[in-house]
Parts: sequence; structure tokens; C-alpha cells
Amino acid sequence: MSVFRYVVPALAIAGRAAAQCSASATQTIQNAGDAAALAGCQTFTGSIALATGTTGVIALNGIQEITGDLVADNVTSVTQLSGDSLTTLGGDFILNGMTVLTTLSFPRLATAKNINWVALPQLQGLSFTTGLQQTQSLLIENTQLGSLSGINLQTAASVMISNNPYLQEVNMQLGNISNALAIEANGRNIAVTFPNLEWAFNITLRNVSAISMPSLAAVNGSLGFYSNFFESVNAPNLTTVGQSLSFVSNQKLNNASFPQLTSVGGGLQIANNTNIEKIDGFPKLQTVGGALDFYGNFSDVALPSLMDVRGAFNLQSSKDLTNTCNHFQPLSGQNNVIKGTYSCSGGESTPGGSGTLPSGTNSGSGTSGSTTSSSASTAVTITGATGLLGVVAAIFGML
Repeated sequence: MSVFRYVVPALAIAGRAAAQCSASATQTIQNAGDAAALAGCQTFTGSIALATGTTGVIALNGIQEITGDLVADNVTSVTQLSGDSLTTLGGDFILNGMTVLTTLSFPRLATAKNINWVALPQLQGLSFTTGLQQTQSLLIENTQLGSLSGINLQTAASVMISNNPYLQEVNMQLGNISNALAIEANGRNIAVTFPNLEWAFNITLRNVSAISMPSLAAVNGSLGFYSNFFESVNAPNLTTVGQSLSFVSNQKLNNASFPQLTSVGGGLQIANNTNIEKIDGFPKLQTVGGALDFYGNFSDVALPSLMDVRGAFNLQSSKDLTNTCNHFQPLSGQNNVIKGTYSCSGGESTPGGSGTLPSGTNSGSGTSGSTTSSSASTAVTITGATGLLGVVAAIFGML
């Protein structure tokens, strides 16, 4: 009997400890005491969520692994959230609408399934000493973060960073992005660096002041640069873009250099980049699977290797494009290099040309103020009143 007197309480204590370290549903944290009660768990099996009424400082210390999610949704009174030993989060790390959160400290966290941090308007810094290295997706939106120090991803399917007005830098060691990379509407002086990025599906950069992707070799989907502040963009090793390639409204951009690019599977658009005077950064480009559409203030377009444009070809500039139009016009036609509708026009001195041309046929061009009339045997050019009298005389002479 004496043995049972000690064994039974011991089993009860062990049972309570096991119950604290696992949850068939989600373990809800109401206060700092609830968090402290989990300190003896090296591994917590299940998910942990902060109740909306939780206040103050929440420290999930001692836990090394959470197999499920860690969630705080619309918890508007927690100022600090930390976990001094957490290395692995098997589920999602979701923080949403934590309006007074100022400190986020997980110094050993290296892996999480997904990171989703949205609407954390007081969060100014991170304490991730080891550095978060692996996640499937990273979403950081609407924070006061000045840097992402401690987030140095090696692998991710998607990275979306937007509306962080104080963010100055994004620098990650990612090798590939299998879904999407989007950096938009952050601090005006943000510099973006992906030194090891070789492949991505989609990349969108907006409102960025500097960009470096020296290793990028292929984009399977679309690559877009919109309303950025950098003066130059270079992709020295990029060879293919599977869908569209766009440069739109980058007001300071004066140089786009893609020396190895050979193929764009969709459209190629360069529009409203007011400082670009010459488009010559695509020396090896051979194929554009969609439309080629350039609009701006440029005076020259050089595409020396171009062999196949399957969509429309449209060059529009405020500058004289005489030489450029004269070069590309003979390449247009259904069985020619430019297979879609051809249009090229610039300043008033530029000969215009438009329309879908039959194979081997060029569209007509003339000097501004002149009109051309043609028949099977006679072509007469009319220029001003004197020319008109000559035409009348010529007509009577033929009758």
C-alpha cells in the first residue's frame, strides 16, 4: 500500500506535465502565467494561440519546438512576444493586428512553415540572432521595421514584403523562388539585394531605390520593375524570361542592361521611363513571344539579334526615330521577323509606319506636309500649291 501511496501522485503529476506539453486542439494563452506554465516543455505538440484579451509581455521560454502553429490574431494589448529557446516551428507563425507590439524576440528560431506578419504598426525591430533560414512563404506587411536583420532565408517558395514605410534594406541568401517575390511600397530608400538568387517564377519590384540580383539566370513567369527610384538595373546572367518583362514608370532609370537575355516568352514593355534616351541593353535578345511595346523619350532602339516578334511591335517616342523606324520597318510582315501589327513613330520628322504588312512589303512613309498618290503606272508627290499645279498639268498631259 505504501508503494501505491507514492506512485499514484507521481503518475498524476506526470500526466499533468504531459497535458501541458500537448494539445489536441489549440493551447490558448490568456496571460503571462499561462505562457510560463509551458516552460518545462522542450517540445510542444500542437498549436499555441494568444487570446485576444491577452495583455503585456508574453514569454514562451524553454520551448525548443512547436509542432503546430503560433498565432496571435487581433491581440491588441501585447507589447512584447518572445521565445528564448524556440528553434523550430512546424506550422505557421501568424501575427495579425497586434497594434501595440514593439518587440519580437526569437533569437534561436531558424525554421517555420510559413511567416505571416501583417498590421504590426509599432514593431520597429526584430531579435532573431541565429537567423530565420527556412520557410515556405514570408509575408511582412504594414510594420515600422527599419530592417529585416535576422531574416536571412536560404529557401522559400514566396516572399512578399510591402507597405513597411521605414524599411531600408532587404538582403537574403535565397537561391530560388518557386512562386513569387514581391517587394512593394516600402521605404523610399530601400535597397534590395539577392546575391545568390538564380531562379524565380515571378518577380515584382516597386518603389525600390537599388536592386542587385547578379546571379539571376532564369525567370519562368514575369519580371516587372514599376515606379522604382534606381538609375540602373542590371541582370548580367539572366538568359530567359518565360512570360512578360516590364519596365514601367521608373523616373530615374537611364540604363537597363541585360547582356545575356535571349528570350522573353510574353511581352516586352518599356514605358514612361523618362530618363532612358537609348534602348540598347538587350544585345542578344532573339525572341519576344508576345508584343514589344516601347513608349518614352528615347531616340534610338538597338536590338541587333532580334529574330522573332510574335505579337505587335510598337515604338512611340517624343524624339526623332527616323533611323530606328527605317531599320525595323523592313523586318515587319507575316512571314518576317515582326509578325504582328507594326507601328513606329516619334517626333514630327520621323516617317511613320503602321499596319500588318504582307510578307516582303514595307509600309509607306513620307515627309510631314506631303501626300503620296499612286497608280499602277504613275506615282506623283504633291508638295504645296506649286506641286498641285504641276500635278494638274501632268494629268491633262496624260489625257
